[in-house]
Amino acid sequence: MAEQATPSESAQSRAAAKPAPSKLRAWARDFFELRRPAPLWQSIFFGLLCLAFVYALWSWVTLGETSEDRIVSSASLPSPAETFAKFHDLWFEMALTRNLLASLQRVTLGFALAAAIGVPLGILCGCFSWAGAFFAPISVFGRNIPIAALIPITFLLFGIGEGQKVMFIFIACVAFVLTDTARSIMEVGQQYIDTAYTLGASRRQTILKVLVPLAMPSVFNSLRLLFGLAFGYIMLAEVITTGDHAGGIGNIIQQCQKRGLTGQIILVLMIIPVVALAIDRLIYWMQCELFPYRYGGVGVLNSAIEWGLHRWEDAKGLVIRPAALPSQPAGITTAVSPSAPAQPVVSATPSAATSAEPEKPQ
Repeated sequence: MAEQATPSESAQSRAAAKPAPSKLRAWARDFFELRRPAPLWQSIFFGLLCLAFVYALWSWVTLGETSEDRIVSSASLPSPAETFAKFHDLWFEMALTRNLLASLQRVTLGFALAAAIGVPLGILCGCFSWAGAFFAPISVFGRNIPIAALIPITFLLFGIGEGQKVMFIFIACVAFVLTDTARSIMEVGQQYIDTAYTLGASRRQTILKVLVPLAMPSVFNSLRLLFGLAFGYIMLAEVITTGDHAGGIGNIIQQCQKRGLTGQIILVLMIIPVVALAIDRLIYWMQCELFPYRYGGVGVLNSAIEWGLHRWEDAKGLVIRPAALPSQPAGITTAVSPSAPAQPVVSATPSAATSAEPEKPQ
């Protein structure tokens, strides 16, 4: 009677008899794998493919010599050739570079002011619950108010000059900066605080040496994302400008809309994402160099900051000398043990031993 195969031997025989998957099927399985990191060549290829598809669709709906021959009229959407032909007028007649730099300056000043005020307040709210409760109404109001509603308020408070645009960006962003900073502080694990207290750190040292350094990568990443939103907000504030300063990108869009220059508007809308992407990549490089342990950079800026801090400590030591230790009486030393506080111990010197020894009877 023949021996029956065991279950494991049967499974192995079925696996051996099953044909190996083809290369096409294996490629399709890898291609549609969920959340698979895309290689660099794949990101570039599909990005360019998307741009080519949009360009082809744009060319198709604007194909024709006259507006009657086109799917979309030239007044609503000019063809790619007609649009790029307006770049000379946009660059020279409308001073694209000067207006773009004016918008960047306003965004940078307003957002820097929001970060200078929002980050310290966010650290305070993240460390102490009473501070978070105190600033909660302000942060809720700032995060939920429509951005467009701030324009008439800033006009009434700050006029129509440069200060109005800077303060508009500040008011629009400071509540988000405060909330994200407080959230980053609260997300630091409690074990780090317990360890700091165990090692004898004070409350101020725990905040400055533990909570802030651990939360700063997340805070900086939030600031990078919020700066992109602020760059979009500035278009609303540049509706009204004085004749003494450049109008900005928002003013160019408004003037083109009044004059019916659709091609210039499309060019501006194409230039804004390119500039925003370049700024975002620059800030991301700074982020990687400041926090290489988190984002995988070389750490050039991190090393420079550490070098500056060390030089500052050296310079501070030359100006402020440490306090001298109090002198102790002769014969008294301090015994230090890990589990007990320091206690004075009488050392057994010859003079002390002689004086302490009782006289022998004659």
